[in-house]
Amino acid sequence: MAEPTPRSHWLLAVARSGGLIAGADPVVDAALPLADAWRAVASAAGVSDAKLTEVVAKRWRLPVADLKAGQERATALVPERLARSRHVYALRETDQRITIATSDPTDMEAEQLVGFSAGRRVDFEVASPDAIQEAIDARYAPDSAVERLLTRVGAEIANAVTVMEEDVAPKTVIAADVETGPVIKLANVILADAVRGRASDIHLEPSADGGRVRFRIDGVLQTYTTIAVSILNRVVSRLKIMGKMDIADRLRPQDGRARIRVDGREIDLRISTVPTRDSEKAVLRLLDPSKSLKLEDLSLTSAELAPLRALLGRRDGIVVVTGPTGSGKTTLLYAALREMPTGDLNIMTVEDPVEYELAGLTQIQVEPKRDVTFATALKSILRQDPDVIFIGEIRDAETAGIAVQASLTGHLVLASLHTNDAVGAVARFVDLGVDRSAIASTLRGATAQRLIRRVCAKCAQPVTGALTEDETRLAARYGVQPVVRAVGCAACGHSGYYGRIPLLEIMQASAALEEAILAGLPASRLQAIAVASGMRPLREAAVERVRNGETTLEEVDRELGEADDAAEVRATKRASRPSAAIPAETASAPANAALHVVIADDDEISRSIAVALLEKNGYRVSEAADGAAAIALVESAHDVALVVLDVDMPGMSGEQVLTRLRAEIRTATLPVLVLTGATDDETEVRMMDAGADDYVRKPLQPERFVSRVRAVLKRAALQRS
Repeated sequence: MAEPTPRSHWLLAVARSGGLIAGADPVVDAALPLADAWRAVASAAGVSDAKLTEVVAKRWRLPVADLKAGQERATALVPERLARSRHVYALRETDQRITIATSDPTDMEAEQLVGFSAGRRVDFEVASPDAIQEAIDARYAPDSAVERLLTRVGAEIANAVTVMEEDVAPKTVIAADVETGPVIKLANVILADAVRGRASDIHLEPSADGGRVRFRIDGVLQTYTTIAVSILNRVVSRLKIMGKMDIADRLRPQDGRARIRVDGREIDLRISTVPTRDSEKAVLRLLDPSKSLKLEDLSLTSAELAPLRALLGRRDGIVVVTGPTGSGKTTLLYAALREMPTGDLNIMTVEDPVEYELAGLTQIQVEPKRDVTFATALKSILRQDPDVIFIGEIRDAETAGIAVQASLTGHLVLASLHTNDAVGAVARFVDLGVDRSAIASTLRGATAQRLIRRVCAKCAQPVTGALTEDETRLAARYGVQPVVRAVGCAACGHSGYYGRIPLLEIMQASAALEEAILAGLPASRLQAIAVASGMRPLREAAVERVRNGETTLEEVDRELGEADDAAEVRATKRASRPSAAIPAETASAPANAALHVVIADDDEISRSIAVALLEKNGYRVSEAADGAAAIALVESAHDVALVVLDVDMPGMSGEQVLTRLRAEIRTATLPVLVLTGATDDETEVRMMDAGADDYVRKPLQPERFVSRVRAVLKRAALQRS
């Protein structure tokens, strides 16, 4: 049976009808990609790309595209992912139409996708595939994308970070791609803003929806900005180079460290990367060596400081500090070490990693690849005549056993342990295989610690009048009346809190406690005996902080709340906490609510129409009557998906608001749709050049307005992915 004759490409028929090919047709399969078919037909006809372009354009009665005359504001309406997948390039736009270059005027799917993305009707012009590819590569080059992101960020910010003692990247890696100026500047901006914003950690997280950068400030993760995954990957590679890590290896977890200088302060970075499905996630811990404090610098109360110093004054036994990750265990232990007389004592540490370098101490970094583990290092330390041994963390049975043996032979052992409370240290040692008699004879005490946020001194409001429903419930639970409320201002990032204070629960060894440990009594009995011996539980320490007006009941419950109703309390926190910037209906919305849109317009009628249209289509809306209120809303809410901004407003104009938003990396990629009553093109061009994602003319036409909102949000999602 004869093979079926392959179907010819449509471009071949167009070339023949245009008089470019005579005689037998060359073989150009319909399944051939357009770029390959274009080259094959042009070669067979013996004509240039330009001539074939003219014939294709004439066949569909379309203009030939002038790619050099394309408008940047038009290309901004077509995300890179769409431009490359459909092989189109945006040229011009008006309020109602967008003109794109294509090599395939039959591609109706491209017309629909571009129309949906731009929120406009589509007009085609014709260009060759190679010419369109060249234009796309020039417009959407990664460095160009980063440069556009940083265009309005001041040079002093982008150059604010100096990398200290930076070595070159591994010789097997060509690092030029991530050592380009724009990538370095963006990494510098992120690092500088994190340091200035008091962040303890930076998270760079890729996902299917795009890249996200988050800062942990006062123990709470906050979204800093969202950027395209391609840009995020380059920033992660830049940070890996700073940390002397292998940027060619993206399939294994890696750790590194670096030191930077920001505003004259030297900051140590601990860099950790892990592979994800399509990329890498990086987490950076920021450590300020100048903030290695003594105990009196930690805001401890007298009820905490005295028993803690009593424990540290012991010359043998084990003292452990317990608590979850991020509860300040290491900070407390470092502060204790700084108070010890290093001239009289031989103090040695085993840490993973060494977070702060302290004078007068011998600090050993765990290096499993070199067979330097907690256990092997401790064995070596015992031959170094130590007086005090600090173990970064007791993780396994071998380390626990060596620590007990060291304490039995006249050494004071300080260590951290992961348990929920002080008496939990006993059960943890038992789990690690330590005999109860050894625990009873060596455990001198245990400290459980938590960190809670301190209310911002600049915006905290005294509680007067009736309590909110949430405050009433929490006051009954904790047995204390709230003194202050967290509100939020620019100084505290609109969180209502600035800095953190410790809560300590200090258990000291006693004869009764030793007997209870030997008898194997449960944790509840150990807790009762410790309290009877003078231990103040975490809950009482927290109540004292509330009574002193240092924090709020909501914050205490966030950290210490009972598990059975903690979820219910968290669900109502936002509704019960007043805010000077966020309307009640916005603040009470659940985290998984519809997309949050901020609309700023001084015209109440126009604003109410826009709000009604948005809410009808499922959006959650916050209103602002002027530019200053819009800025406050955006800064105070961390879930704003879109800003709809009127150009002409009193006080701060829409253009000033837009400039302010684009001047900060945190809001540089936040979608902004501009409303304008102007009929001239100059206003629209000026706002698009200032960074607007799109514009809509007044009076609002419902279908066009909603379509444009959807288009802006769709483009933002495509640009991040």
